[in-house]
Amino acid sequence: MTRLLVPFSTPDVSAFTKTLKSFLDERHAEGKAPPSHVELLNLLARAAGMRNFATLKKVVQAAPPSDKVQPTRITSENKEAVNAVNLALMSATVRKALIQFDDAGRLVRLPNKLSVQQMTMWALWTKFAANRKYTEKEVNAIANGFHTFGDQATLRRELVNMKLLGRKSDCSEYWKEPHRPNEEVQDFLRAWRAGLR
Repeated sequence: MTRLLVPFSTPDVSAFTKTLKSFLDERHAEGKAPPSHVELLNLLARAAGMRNFATLKKVVQAAPPSDKVQPTRITSENKEAVNAVNLALMSATVRKALIQFDDAGRLVRLPNKLSVQQMTMWALWTKFAANRKYTEKEVNAIANGFHTFGDQATLRRELVNMKLLGRKSDCSEYWKEPHRPNEEVQDFLRAWRAGLR
């Protein structure tokens, strides 16, 4: 069987190393054994902003072969791969937020780290229409379609705490608050919409 060579580079080795170290520290804190070969490949890919090593291989296979590094032209065939490569240039918070979602774009866990948790709430915020009033039941229905862990009350409360949703004091009406996300959040939302995880 022919072995596929998977070249790897990173635009910022310091940021990459810090992200990889945080993944390894988390494993150590949980009392897990050192990572196996496959687990280490996945950790390396995650530190580079990919979902796992399979995603990294897919990006490499989609890239045009070349002996020299050339600027990549975006075409309909390589758009996803180019987006995935650009994911490596995003902040660690964005990359950590993206891996909290499944392939369908649903939140699979509420992140422990507050900055990552808040980043994920922006994705839920996009599910609400501007200039529309919602009942609590409608908010819960939207939140239930957004996550897989069965805690719509926490998601609803976090949206209100972050002032992404407003509500009446008796909780009879909710509405989307108008915000312009900062650049980091915009990067996250673009990657999340593109299914890069």
